[in-house]
Amino acid sequence: MVADVGIREVWRERDFRRLYATRLTSQFADGMVQIALGGYIFFSPEQQTTAAKAAVAFAVLLLPYSVLGPFTGVLLDRWRRRQVLVYTPLVRAACVLVMTGLMLLDTDAFLLAALVVLGVNRFFLAALPAALPHVVPGRELLLANTVSVTSGTIASFVGAGVGFVVQLAGAQAALLAAACCYLATSVVARTLPPDGLGPDELHRETVRNVVVGMVAGLRHVAERRPAALALGTITLYRFLYGLWLIMTLLLYRNHFPSGFGGVAVITAVSGVGFFVGAVITPPVTRRIGRALGNVRPPEARRQAGMDLWIPILLGTAAAGLLFLAVPFREPLYVAGGFVLGVAAQGVKVCVDTIVQQSVDDEFRGRVFAAYDMLFNAAFVGAACVAAAVLPQNGLSYAVLGFTIVAYVLGALGYYTLASRWRVTSPAA
Repeated sequence: MVADVGIREVWRERDFRRLYATRLTSQFADGMVQIALGGYIFFSPEQQTTAAKAAVAFAVLLLPYSVLGPFTGVLLDRWRRRQVLVYTPLVRAACVLVMTGLMLLDTDAFLLAALVVLGVNRFFLAALPAALPHVVPGRELLLANTVSVTSGTIASFVGAGVGFVVQLAGAQAALLAAACCYLATSVVARTLPPDGLGPDELHRETVRNVVVGMVAGLRHVAERRPAALALGTITLYRFLYGLWLIMTLLLYRNHFPSGFGGVAVITAVSGVGFFVGAVITPPVTRRIGRALGNVRPPEARRQAGMDLWIPILLGTAAAGLLFLAVPFREPLYVAGGFVLGVAAQGVKVCVDTIVQQSVDDEFRGRVFAAYDMLFNAAFVGAACVAAAVLPQNGLSYAVLGFTIVAYVLGALGYYTLASRWRVTSPAA
């Protein structure tokens, strides 16, 4: 009942609905682009995919923008975020069209256009959570994050599903449809108020102050232990999830018989897991917070609920891999993907909320850009490790065992540090 009231209150905010629609149309297009790229790079008949080739592809697409991420964060704190949401989809639409043409020419130069598309998307996705506190009341921020992030993830999975069907006519067909969706995103974003998404104080200096601004942002995070711990945890989760994902692609490419169709199935099942994780996170964290009656005020109880739920999710991921993925049987492996989806989305919703509540608005853009940078760098690191240790068919008990142990250690580490800091530093 409380959740229903909260959802109605959030939904009454007109600008939230517009920001929400902007996210959905963009992430739907993202799903179409990702499935088209994945099918073209990993499952084209002429491609002989190995872990090393997968690592190279992910590094080319993600690593440059992991390095440039801090620059986008400082710019987000100095440009109107509404303008970012309006113009970045136009850039992506143009680059997708260029990428389509390069694919038709059968040249690997399409990766350069893909690099720009995904890099600009990082800019766009960092602007969304930085803008969210401007369109919903602070007390409903966790619920708004749940609705926004979960719906966006589901939109990506739906877009991937639609893209899977469309790309049967060729990856280029899916990319052309995605370009149209990016144009629609820009149109929707134009309905948002030009000055309504922050930053609260607009500074005109940009690139020349990037380094100074980023250092200030990092210092700001270091002074807020909950945010720093949350960012470290999501980075670990992303690294481990990346190992599992590269293993999964190789298994479906070279071991499991279902091939690209099996990837579509496990993607859909993981998407259901993402949805479940997001739906259960707000009520569970609220109940955990209420059970911790000695923690006050209410904001601290909500924080305490998230601090306990995150290690529970990490432990759940470990258990899911241990009992469902270790046998390397396809139906069980798909079920493991569902469990990882639940944990991934639950952790992300909590981390987004903790960071939003812990940092000041003037730093949010650069903090979320750093968040995104860590997200990408962790995945690239996972791809590089996978290239060194995974066999061509992806089947490795050692790598899966390492992933399980790391999830357990991450859960214990988060619980220990969060509990200690909550006791010794209540104001942090």
